Amino acid sequence: MKAEKGFTLLEIMVALAVFATLAGALLSASQFVLQQSARVENRLFAAWLADNQLSELQLGLAPLTLGQRSQTSRFAQRDWRLNQRIVREPKTSLYRVELSVSLADSEQPVHSLTSWIAARHD
Repeated sequence: MKAEKGFTLLEIMVALAVFATLAGALLSASQFVLQQSARVENRLFAAWLADNQLSELQLGLAPLTLGQRSQTSRFAQRDWRLNQRIVREPKTSLYRVELSVSLADSEQPVHSLTSWIAARHD
């Protein structure tokens, strides 16, 4: 009797099950990586916006008005909300600047920073 070559149905089913499990794990991992990279990208863009606003305040390009202010801007094909709070530090010539940046449709800040600016002597 001549031996037949090839795989049995059971061996093919086991191989397909292993392949399906690995493919599902790979898909899940790639989805996680994509979500994380989107979060990192948002945090990077928000940090740039906050740093740009702080630089404008330090250079005198933006008004240094006490209190809270909110503005919306378009950057990297997204709408962003930048909240700014400026307070005069007691007994010093410094202003404390608190900036937080969030996506325009969200209240959750993506990036926040606090810095100090010397009072301007115009």
